[in-house]
Parts: sequence; C-alpha cells; structure tokens
Amino acid sequence: MNFRGSPREEPRIDLIPFIDVLLVILIFLMLTTTYSRFTELQLTLPVADAQQMRERPREIIVAVSAEGQYAVNKTTLAGRGVQELAAALQAAMPSGSEPILIISADALAPHQAVITVMEAARRVGLAQITFATQSSGGARASANPQ
Repeated sequence: MNFRGSPREEPRIDLIPFIDVLLVILIFLMLTTTYSRFTELQLTLPVADAQQMRERPREIIVAVSAEGQYAVNKTTLAGRGVQELAAALQAAMPSGSEPILIISADALAPHQAVITVMEAARRVGLAQITFATQSSGGARASANPQ
C-alpha cells in the first residue's frame, strides 16, 4: 500500500489557443474597420459678390451656343471652323498686352466646339484661358484659369 500521493502536477496555462483567438479577432477588426481619408484636401473656396460685368480691354469673350455657333465679343461668326475663329480672335486682340480669353459655353454645347475655341486660341497665341460659369442664382462668375 502506497499512501504517498502521486506527484501533483502544476496547472499550466496553454497560450497557443489564446493567441489564435486574438489573431482571428485582429484580422476581423482589420477587415471591417473603415479608415478616415486623411489624404483628401479640405478646401474652403473663396466667395465673391456677383457684380455687373464691365468692359475690360484685355478680355476676349467667346460664346459657344448649344448648336455650336460662335460669337467673339458679341459678334456672331458665320463659320464654325478653326480658321474662321482664329481670324476673329486675331482681329479682337488688343495691342500691347496679352489678353485673357474667356470661353462662355452653353451647358449643352458640343465638347468639340469648346475644343475648337481652344485650338484657335493656341494658333493665335492666347495662353491665358478662363471658362465662365454661372452660379445657381444666375450671377455670372469665371473660374478655372489655365
């Protein structure tokens, strides 16, 4: 008869299943978390009061209608080609300073019509181009200088 007790084993905590569960939780959190976009720029654009447009000698305004017709400084052109438009731009250019070309195109104007104006401006040597826009209130403003 052996009354001496068997050697008692110390209880062990097994860490491998615990680590496995933590890794699964970590992967789940990584896949379901949405990250903020810190790379986007937060811009506050300047606001200007719309004033009545005044005549400026350095500006050439080219209007493009929805049908693709052109008007240079409120003078309608008969042709729709690049050569006719370039000739009209050359005639409208003031001497002395480099003018600013303002393209005021209808929202339904063909894309090609605006590209034609830009091509004619390149041929004449106009480098400063601005696109005129209209705010929702109906006031005229210009944006996107190039």
